[in-house]
Amino acid sequence: MADDEVLLDERRGPIRLFTLNRPAQRNALSADLIRRLRAALTDADRDEGAHVVCLTGAGERAFCAGADLGAVTPDSAAAAHEARRAYAGLLLDLSRMGKPVVACVNGAAVAAGLGIVGACDFAIACDDARFALPEIDVGLFPFIALAALVRVLGRRHALDLALTGRRVHAEEALRIGLVNTVVARADLWQQTESLCLTLAAKSPAVLRLGRRAFYALQELPYEAQLEAAAVHLTFNAGLEDAAEGISAFLARRQPEWRGR
Repeated sequence: MADDEVLLDERRGPIRLFTLNRPAQRNALSADLIRRLRAALTDADRDEGAHVVCLTGAGERAFCAGADLGAVTPDSAAAAHEARRAYAGLLLDLSRMGKPVVACVNGAAVAAGLGIVGACDFAIACDDARFALPEIDVGLFPFIALAALVRVLGRRHALDLALTGRRVHAEEALRIGLVNTVVARADLWQQTESLCLTLAAKSPAVLRLGRRAFYALQELPYEAQLEAAAVHLTFNAGLEDAAEGISAFLARRQPEWRGR
């Protein structure tokens, strides 16, 4: 496999689809793949024609099996630390996107791969997908992935996965809030695409403002959240798309978003 094929980048209408393309390694994250995915996300965020980003894995075995433990080991502790920081940077990049990010979970999402699922806004999984944080069984703790997952799962479910290392089936993942929807494998892309197109039909300006504000407000105390939310709403109300949306609602027609 050529190096430039570890990440597939497709445009499907308003959807920018990125496929982790290392099926022989269960789409495990190499340093090169992380670097390419981060660059691709930056490009997608600037791409005015792409309104939604979707992440998936190649094949049917895995969405992402975590870090590639078989890859070449960095030649120093400092280099190894920087490699881990690159993964942390990937999760941060996902939180800073100005567009919705949907995980199309086509198979196992394990360790660092599960962290990516947690960092996405939506996750749709096939009914035979499996999820786990097995690091504890090899004497490690999923420090970085857990930072994203605790925001999705809450303390008890996140620690359950991190401290036991147990495997979670798709239906339990749905019950604990790890994924939004579970569907038959044959329907996975259809359901994912339907969600992506629903999101793409919204105002891109409001999606960008609202998504970024959502993640930023999480870091604030409740009173500060409300004050900041009022500021964001005032800014939102002044957008051209807000005026168009209200006008379309009153006229009982579909809005024509201008993205500003």
